[in-house]
Amino acid sequence: MRHTATFPIDDLAFWKKQLLYWAAGFELGVYLDSNRMDHEGLVLGQSVSTESWECLAAADSVAVLEANAGDAFEQLGSFHQGTGDWLFGYFGYDLKNEVESLSSQNYDGIGLPDLGFFRPGTVVGIKPPRSSKTYELVLEIQTLTRAPEDVFQEIKNAKCDPYKQEQVSIKLQPRIPKSEYLQTVETIRQHIAGGDVYEMNFCQEFFAENAKIEPVFVFERLNMIGKAPFTTFLRWHDRYLLSASPERFLKKEDQKLTTQPIKGTRRRGKSQEEDELIRQELANSEKDRSENVMIVDLVRNDFSRNCLPGSVVVEELCGIYSFATVHQMISTVSGVLPSLGALDSLGAINNARQIPNDQMTNDQISLQALRDCFPMGSMTGAPKIMSMELIERYERTRRGLYSGAVGYFDPNGDFDFNVVIRSVLYNAAIHYVSAQVGGAIVFDSVPAQEYEECMVKAEAMMRALTLDPNFV
Repeated sequence: MRHTATFPIDDLAFWKKQLLYWAAGFELGVYLDSNRMDHEGLVLGQSVSTESWECLAAADSVAVLEANAGDAFEQLGSFHQGTGDWLFGYFGYDLKNEVESLSSQNYDGIGLPDLGFFRPGTVVGIKPPRSSKTYELVLEIQTLTRAPEDVFQEIKNAKCDPYKQEQVSIKLQPRIPKSEYLQTVETIRQHIAGGDVYEMNFCQEFFAENAKIEPVFVFERLNMIGKAPFTTFLRWHDRYLLSASPERFLKKEDQKLTTQPIKGTRRRGKSQEEDELIRQELANSEKDRSENVMIVDLVRNDFSRNCLPGSVVVEELCGIYSFATVHQMISTVSGVLPSLGALDSLGAINNARQIPNDQMTNDQISLQALRDCFPMGSMTGAPKIMSMELIERYERTRRGLYSGAVGYFDPNGDFDFNVVIRSVLYNAAIHYVSAQVGGAIVFDSVPAQEYEECMVKAEAMMRALTLDPNFV
């Protein structure tokens, strides 16, 4: 049973910063920022599963699970079962090797386990005003053993590590030379022409070795640049994720599942007129719409494996959303999971499920649905399995947490996870910095344009890694 207390606050920016500093001070800590109050009217912009949080942080772990592909989802099910409590953590992309008969042999400079979750001793969130007519903000603290009042003072007094970044700028170098990238895109186009895949997400890594960074400092800059709705700071011992993700992987609220895949990106214009022209060009792009629709069809199929027949719907197709640095084409797909008494309505669809229908709990139903949607189609391609085989063949870096998901399970059994993109990953043990970017390759792709899209996506991370104030 958690102790819960609320504290009125009046300076949102100050308390967000304090929450970040507080979470970063633990060996395992996570800070999720929806930046919703900077995006009035942006309906997708919640990084938590209800609309009652502006940001959420968790730390002070009381139980931890780390696992690699093999039986990681089963271990997570056992770890979660019966807790009725918060769990925060991540799914690495290479859990694909458990979901399907695949493998990962590429270089990995970050070295995280494929899956990591912890039960936090303390969860803290900021609730926005209850209506547009009031500016009252509330800090809510939930603890297992500590007095919420003590935690409040601890957060209020939290300070960032005084270490200052020694290097003026972290210069990232490509793992794949540009000429090789262009040729690989052309090779993938030939796979598409041959019928191997319809669409494939091809990514490349930009990295730096012997690079010391201050993770909190870089994250603050990245969040200031991007103000994305699924912004995440994750510390896992001496590994860090600094993410300005605009994309939701999967959300469960009651029995409803929602996913919001992104396909289609353009940089923001320098003037209001140019910006609107770019936005309209994205909205009218047949290539981007085709990419988006292919992934929508894929995730509808993933949902149908566990959702009630007839419940899977496309709530929005190819909507255009504008963020601080880019315009994005985003679709929203939802479906309804069966309750325990309605499992038989799935019939023969789930004959291959790991756990018989009559032995499943609500948590297991939810986790099975999450597993069957993983990895997210927006980061693989279609068909999914062949796309992942080609990804392994042509990429040069193991994706690890990139293309995976970070989020939480809440005490009600709901969950919300982002897609780990637009992110800097840092291994503080060996001073290795990694930023991966990519895009969907279809037959109509022009290699040089695909490379330019990668650079658009990498720009915010590269700006965050320099100390030059002119680059913010």
